Amino acid sequence: MDYENFKEQFVEDVKEKLYEQGTEVDITVNTVNKLNESYEAMTVKPEDSNIGVNIGIDKFYGAVEDGTSYEDVVDKAVKVISDGFENRPQIDVASLTDYDQMKDKLVMEVVSAETNKEMLENVPHQNMEDMAVVYRFVLNSDDEGRASILATNQMIENMGVTPEQLHADALENAPRIKPAEIKGMGEVLAEMMGVEQAEMMGLYPVRPEDEQIFVASVPDKVHGAGVLAYQDFMDQAAERAGGDFYILPSSIHEILIVPDNGKMRLSDLENMVKEVNATQVAPADKLTDNVYHYDSQAKIFELGEKFVERQSERGEQDIERDEKESLLDDLKAKKEEVAKAPKKEAVEKAAKSKGGEAI
Repeated sequence: MDYENFKEQFVEDVKEKLYEQGTEVDITVNTVNKLNESYEAMTVKPEDSNIGVNIGIDKFYGAVEDGTSYEDVVDKAVKVISDGFENRPQIDVASLTDYDQMKDKLVMEVVSAETNKEMLENVPHQNMEDMAVVYRFVLNSDDEGRASILATNQMIENMGVTPEQLHADALENAPRIKPAEIKGMGEVLAEMMGVEQAEMMGLYPVRPEDEQIFVASVPDKVHGAGVLAYQDFMDQAAERAGGDFYILPSSIHEILIVPDNGKMRLSDLENMVKEVNATQVAPADKLTDNVYHYDSQAKIFELGEKFVERQSERGEQDIERDEKESLLDDLKAKKEEVAKAPKKEAVEKAAKSKGGEAI
C-alpha cells in the first residue's frame, strides 16, 4: 500500500472506529508547520469543539512499513486521539483573540532562521545573526505537557497588535514567565547524577573561578535557548563567565556558555557543536552549527567568525596606529634636536667676534 492510498483509508477507518466508540468527529488533512519541521497531519476535532488533536500520518505509515499490522496502527491512532481528547486543556476560545488577556502568556523562542525560512514568512520575528526570535503564547504547561500557540502575522493582525508591540511585551513578560537560569556544569551534573556520585567523581563542587562551562536554560527546560533574546541575559552571563564568552547552541532548549579566557579556540568549539548536533541532537531540537561570541565591554553579540575578523581588523589598526605614533615620535625628536641646535646667525656672530669667518 503506497502512502496516498494508506492516508485515504487510514482517515476513513479512524473516523469510523471513533464513531463506534461513541465519538463523532470532523477530520481534515493538512500540513502542520512546526519549528524545525513540517509534516502532514490528520486534525481530529469532536463535532462540538474547536479544539482538536493533530497526529502525524507519516509516523503511522512508517509503522506499517516496519511490519506493524494495519489494524494495530489504526487502534493505536484511535487511542492517541481519545487520550488527547480526554487530557486536552480547558481553553476559553474567545480569549485567544483578546490580546489584553493573551499578552500575559507571551514568551520568546530562538530558532534557526535558515531551517525555518518558509515558516518565518508568516510569523513575526526579529533576526539575531543567523537565528530568529519568535513569539509564543503558552496556554498551559505542567508535567502532563504543554499547550501553546505560535504567534503568526495573521493572528496578531486580528488582535490589532504590531510586531513592535508584540516584541516589547515579550521582553517584559518572558523573563517573568520563564526566567533564565545559568548554572555551572558541575552543578548540572550533580543534579543529573546526584550530589554524592558527582562528589565521588570529583565533578562537584567546583570553585567559581575554575568553572569552564555554564548551562543556560529555563526552569522547564523547554525552548530555553530563548533566553538569548532576554534584555539583560548577556550581562548576567558575562558576570557568571567573568567577562567575554562564547555561546554554544546545545539545542533549542539550552545553550552552553564558555568563558573567553584563551583556553579554547573557536575552531575547536565549532567542531564540538557540529559533532554533537550530528550525533546527539534530534533534528527537531537543533538550533545551529555555529558558535557565537559576546564582547562584554563593547556589548556586541555576534557570530564567532565575525568576532575573529573584528579582532584581526583591530589588531591591524593597532599596528597601524603604533607605526604612526612611532613616526610622530621620530619627527618630534628630530624637531627637538633642530630646536636645540645653534642658529646660523648665532654661529656667524660668534665667529666674527673671534676674528674669524664663518664658513
